Amino acid sequence: MSGHDHLNRPAASTAADALPAFDRLLCGLRLVTLAGDSGYGVIENGALGLRDGRIAYVGTQSALTPAQRASAGEIECFDNALATPALIDCHTHLVFGGNRAGEFEMRLNGASYTEIAESGGGILSTVRATRAASEAQLLAAALPRAKALMRDGVATLEIKSGYGLQLDSELRMLRVARRLGELLGISVRTTLLAAHALPPEFAGRSDDYIRHVCSAILPAAHEAGLVDAVDAFCEGIGFSPEQTRQVFEAARSLGLPVKLHADQLSNLGGAALVAEFDGISADHIEYTDESAVARMAEHGTVAVLLPGAFLCLRETQTPPVDALRRQRVPMAVSTDLNPGTSPLQSLRLAMNLACTLFRLTPEEALRGTTINAARALGLRDRGRLVVGQRADIAIWPLQEPAELSYWLGGAGVDRLYAAGVIVS
Repeated sequence: MSGHDHLNRPAASTAADALPAFDRLLCGLRLVTLAGDSGYGVIENGALGLRDGRIAYVGTQSALTPAQRASAGEIECFDNALATPALIDCHTHLVFGGNRAGEFEMRLNGASYTEIAESGGGILSTVRATRAASEAQLLAAALPRAKALMRDGVATLEIKSGYGLQLDSELRMLRVARRLGELLGISVRTTLLAAHALPPEFAGRSDDYIRHVCSAILPAAHEAGLVDAVDAFCEGIGFSPEQTRQVFEAARSLGLPVKLHADQLSNLGGAALVAEFDGISADHIEYTDESAVARMAEHGTVAVLLPGAFLCLRETQTPPVDALRRQRVPMAVSTDLNPGTSPLQSLRLAMNLACTLFRLTPEEALRGTTINAARALGLRDRGRLVVGQRADIAIWPLQEPAELSYWLGGAGVDRLYAAGVIVS
């Protein structure tokens, strides 16, 4: 583990009202800045100066002036620890009731998907458990999951609704997501995913449900200030491209960005559809073709790769990584943390899976959980260690950035800052 100590320093005394050059000065670091378009951007014997929640200095310790050192409000010294931008988990379903461990065991004992569904399992079992849970119960269940991601260096987290499928329970999920950010001191971005599955009360009436989402659930969630983006599940077992288009048009009328669970199990043109709406991300995309990748590149839509679901579903069709590279589409990596198809509570493990299953490089995996994950959330103020960026920083007991994708488990983050404040 990297050692560190705290030295409280007074502000400069040249004037009674002088402000410190830095609220906090971090020294003795091996900085992984990701400042350029390629490479890690490593700075040896580095230092970071933080001011008002932003990065005010990035460089070597030797380049700091004596006045800068003397005027720092607080100095923390590390023993050549690795510093990276804090990680960003840009696709999760972290708030839900119950779990589906029993179904996991049933599958491994030979039960089919149909048999599990007929016994009351599947996504609707999570819907029932989520609807039955109070806000306090949902929060208590979600907190350990969020903290597990923080131990993996996550300071920005996206959380979707989609297990309520009715107005009250969808709003309850979104309120809990917002509350998590407040309690933990991290950024939580909320996504309305009411078009996730067909609720039982709308059985056989999917068009009616989509109209309900567009006319009732989405406007109410937006009015309550609970929606940062809108998502849908465009798939044969979800909703059609035309139904998805209706959701996107309703989101656009409210000025909300869109993203999509696209082309996970088949190619229904979901990635091209979300790109048409200038969507911020197309997620899963195992069956997306190169023409759709070109549309994503044209519209600035980020590809979010979700190897946890790929692993748990034992899929064999991998995302079109080579096409994404050719078209220079940014690739993000996320856990897809959910109770059914990706019960994955480690973003670093998702990075390893992206490397081993999808053949990303460790650098691509790190960019996929920092700067590209930020872009997948419509954020440009984080994901790199450069002056002016939000001071979201992870300090690791590691030597090389590739170790973040290399180790399966082991020690987590040594220190985590969100907007310059220690949160873990």
